[in-house]
Parts: sequence; structure tokens; C-alpha cells
Amino acid sequence: MFQERLADVAGQVEACLAEMLLPMGTAPLAKPMRYASRGGKRLRAFLVMESAAMHGVSDAASVWAAAAVEALHAYSLVHDDLPCMDDDDLRRGQPTVHVKWDEATAVLVGDALQTLAFECLTRVDLHADAQVRLAMVASLARASGGRGMVLGQAQDVAAETATVPLTLEQITELQALKTGALIGWSAEAGAVLAGADPEPLRRYAAALGLAFQITDDILDVAGDAAKTGKRVGKDADAGKATFVSLLGLDGARARANSLVEDAETALQAYGDRATALREAARFVISREM
Repeated sequence: MFQERLADVAGQVEACLAEMLLPMGTAPLAKPMRYASRGGKRLRAFLVMESAAMHGVSDAASVWAAAAVEALHAYSLVHDDLPCMDDDDLRRGQPTVHVKWDEATAVLVGDALQTLAFECLTRVDLHADAQVRLAMVASLARASGGRGMVLGQAQDVAAETATVPLTLEQITELQALKTGALIGWSAEAGAVLAGADPEPLRRYAAALGLAFQITDDILDVAGDAAKTGKRVGKDADAGKATFVSLLGLDGARARANSLVEDAETALQAYGDRATALREAARFVISREM
């Protein structure tokens, strides 16, 4: 059920992003923006659309929020890969944007994808009520900006030159922002669109986001670059404190499994309607990429 829905969501989001980028024609940034926003797991988009469907919101509406978070996520990856940040030359198995083009193009592509995300959320197709659309814009701004994802990224950059490695509590806080903030927004989006209580999905997403990052740390140690689509062993080479360096490989795996159980527990109120979301939580810790 989950894999089929994930593939379906990916196709709908690809079509939505293609529609949004179509007016750009052959403008200088059009090709690299399409390049940067294609592919990937589309997990955040899945969380948006599945949480929405669970609350009776149509795919035709929720796809705009799904496209928004995927565009914003793509921007974050383009900037994260830059030499002044994580300095990566491989993303999703392909050269990163600054490698394929240049650094200036990568900066501008990230800027353009970020603003495209908010344009998606202004579409009347998303919701007839402008106040709901405004709430979606405001919440994504908070999740992605200086109180959310960007703050987490800043903390991560600072940690690379810190004289004292981060503690487990500090890493958990950092990753709740850097990775967890967008995952949280995505999971809560369906409830917000439906005017329902997002609290169960908030608890689900908090556990899911942390399990996702722990698995990323595990893959950086035990993963295969051919499968992950990016360099592995970077964190250890940089001497960064991670969940694996602090908990050990087995301890990190145990913690990720425990978090998945927490995520599934948070969904109890939804019964069978949340089957795909439960499967998504198990997918997060079983993935190889």
C-alpha cells in the first residue's frame, strides 16, 4: 500500500512542479531548477497527501502543498551541497547543481525554488479559503526559516568548528529543526487543510523525523554510496558527533526502532485509515537511500 501510494504521489508532484515551471520556458534557471527538483523519495509529499486523504481532502487540493514542500526541500539540498556548507558533489546519484553548473547558479536555483514553494501555497486549488492558504504559508515559513530548518542548519555548521562535540540532547534538538521541521509540517498539513486537530500527527512526525535522521547517520557509516546516491563516511571524516558516534551502531538502530513504535502509537486514533502512514514509518528505518 505504501509503496504504491508513494509512487502515485511522486507522479502527481512531478506533474504539479512541471506545471509551475512551464511558464519559465527556456529562461536561464529553468533547466537547473527542473534538474534540482526531480527525483528523490518524495516522502514529505507523501506525508502531506496521505495525511490530507486521511482527513477527506482530495489529492487535487493537497498536491499543491506537497509540491510546495518538495520545492522547498530541493532548495535546502541545493544550498546544503554548496562548498561553503556541506560541500557535496553528489546528490540523488547525480552531480550536485554547483558541480553541474556553478556556485552562483546553485545559489539562485535554491532561491527560486524557495519562492516557488510559497507560490504553490497561494493557489486557490489548494483551498478556497484564503485564510487557510495564509496559514499554510505562515506555518511553512516558520518551519523552514530561522526558527526551523535554517536554524538547524546554522547549528550544524557551527558544530563543525566547535571545540566540544555536541551532546546527544543537542544533536536531537538540532535534527528536530534541520530535518524534523519540514517533516512535521508535511505530516500536519492534511489536518490543517481539513480544519482538524493536528496534535496526533505532530507526535507522529516528531518520532518519524528523528528516526529518519538516525537512519541517515547509520547509512553514513554502514551505507553504500551507489545506493544512497551521495557520499558516505563524511561525518566520521569530519569528526562530527552523530547518533551513531554517541549511541553506537546497534544503539542507534535500537533507538530508531523505538521511535517507529512511538510513531505508530501516535496514530492509534485513526485506526485503519493510517495504515499507509504506519508503513511509511517502517520504511524510514529500512531504507538504503
